[in-house]
Amino acid sequence: MSSHQFQTEVSQLLHLIVHSLYSHKEIFLRELISNASDALDKLKYLSLTDDNYKKLAYEPRIDISFDDGDVKKLVVRDTGIGMDAEELALNLGTIAKSGTKNFITSLTGDAKKDSNLIGQFGVGFYSAFMVADKIEVISKKAGSDKASKWSSDGKGTFDIDEAEKTDFGTEVILYLNENGKEYSSRWQIENIIKKYSDHIAFPIFLEYFETKYEGTDDKEGKKEKKIEKINSASALWKRSKSELSDNDYNEFYKIISHDSDEPLFYMHTNAEGTINYTTLFFIPKLAPFDMFQADYRPGVKLYVSRVFITDDNKELMPTYLRFLRGVIDSEDLPLNVSREILQQNKIMTNIKSASVKKVLSEFKKLSESNPEKYTEFIKQYNRPLKEGLYSDFGNKELLQDLVRFKSTTREGFVSFADYVSAMKEDQKSIYYISGDNEETLRDSPLLEAYKEKGIEVLIMNDDIDEIVIPTLIKYKDKDLKAINRSGTADELKTSEDKEKEKEAKPVVEKIKKALGDTVKDVIASSRLSGSPSCIVMDENDPSIQMQHMFKAMGQKQMPEFKPILEVNPEHDIVKKIADTNDDLFAEDLSFLLLEQAKIMEGEEIKKPADFVKRLNRILNRSN
Repeated sequence: MSSHQFQTEVSQLLHLIVHSLYSHKEIFLRELISNASDALDKLKYLSLTDDNYKKLAYEPRIDISFDDGDVKKLVVRDTGIGMDAEELALNLGTIAKSGTKNFITSLTGDAKKDSNLIGQFGVGFYSAFMVADKIEVISKKAGSDKASKWSSDGKGTFDIDEAEKTDFGTEVILYLNENGKEYSSRWQIENIIKKYSDHIAFPIFLEYFETKYEGTDDKEGKKEKKIEKINSASALWKRSKSELSDNDYNEFYKIISHDSDEPLFYMHTNAEGTINYTTLFFIPKLAPFDMFQADYRPGVKLYVSRVFITDDNKELMPTYLRFLRGVIDSEDLPLNVSREILQQNKIMTNIKSASVKKVLSEFKKLSESNPEKYTEFIKQYNRPLKEGLYSDFGNKELLQDLVRFKSTTREGFVSFADYVSAMKEDQKSIYYISGDNEETLRDSPLLEAYKEKGIEVLIMNDDIDEIVIPTLIKYKDKDLKAINRSGTADELKTSEDKEKEKEAKPVVEKIKKALGDTVKDVIASSRLSGSPSCIVMDENDPSIQMQHMFKAMGQKQMPEFKPILEVNPEHDIVKKIADTNDDLFAEDLSFLLLEQAKIMEGEEIKKPADFVKRLNRILNRSN
């Protein structure tokens, strides 16, 4: 026997789960049956495609039995692929995800929210410790002569030992505690399976004893062993939509996703024609925990004629739809299709392309038919859809209608179509402002003229906006223009503004001389009303946010791109610069205009000591 410590994160999760993070402890059985189904799926595939497994006497099934005596037990057996000692330690003692620690720290203490997170993280096996004081897992890998036993009380360690087992597969034995003793009952087990696992595609058999009485004098009766199949054992996605209820779909989703909540919505498609395939996709209510991690786990399973092929291939759907959960089942792919072949297979390419269009079209329908639910969807998945704008050129127009933005003139989210429908008659472009912080953007002096003229500006504060939006250039026939770019305000200029620019030329030259090469240019602004100054970037230079992103990615040798300072000739500070003959005072005020504009845009002042000295000189002068 060898003893092992649980990975630290597993111990923490066990503590959380055992203290009832799941809202219904009965779902432990759903999780064990789901694991058994996965093991059967894997062996079924190998028995059809791998010569080493084709000769196995394979009868896929799940058997459940219980003992309601003094020591109450519940046993779940499968005839699946099985595990060796090393796999038992790896699969039941660790969580092989780089984001595990982040996951642990993200738990809130709110039982319902945390149960959703835990479900998405895929640690369903450990939920059995809610109902068991001890768990034993006896497993024999298909094709192996040796069996191994994993055992633990869930309190920090587990043991692995050799075991005796005739057939391959896995047997999970729960020694039920006070919270779990009710599950040593035929009716409880049957009800749970009907509720959660009826659509598992393999037969589930329940073994129990029924007492038969042979006559009126027979008070003891005779116990007869019964084995009864208690699930429909059909692939739900292959059944007609007309015979399935929302509850059928919801419970199937919980099985394949390990989520304790219902999906936000689902879409079921059966395509017949040149290519025959079925898809069933679900959208989780909450974004998967690992959605923004490089090692995210894809949520779509591939089947060929109901034979499971893979559930870890990131090529099945585009990366920006990685939050989808569900099934693709093809009638036309070969059973022995490999990961490499999948990427080049024309049939799979066509299925993927058609499925993406169908999914995006369903999103569009939802946005039109149920705006409230679509807003829920957008709160979780707006950012990955924006990734699609950048990466999926073929669906660019459809994606443009799906993404949403905040706005300066209305609450909630706004689409490009919403914006265009509300544009002023003489307005030529769609205006937006981009940056890191929504609150900072809303307070930006760059917005002053747009607010005065009643022009809506979209708020782009997602980090990805700076990469994606400039590549769009247009929405339908309308140009997209960032107001924190130098030339954008030209469209707002009136003849009066142009006259003021001419009059302001001397003070602009004075400020430009004072600032020297710290700026790219100084110009009189037509977009400022209450503020004295603002900074913008040249049309051909990266924005301030983009520069921050480059630095965050380690581009320390990136050349410095200097801002353009726009000044408001009507503001008192600018007038003081125009009127003074004190060169130092004019220089201090000029730098103050630049530095306060930088602060407003969230920019760093490189020499704060010089800034404080200038500010003190100005304050002393005011006395």
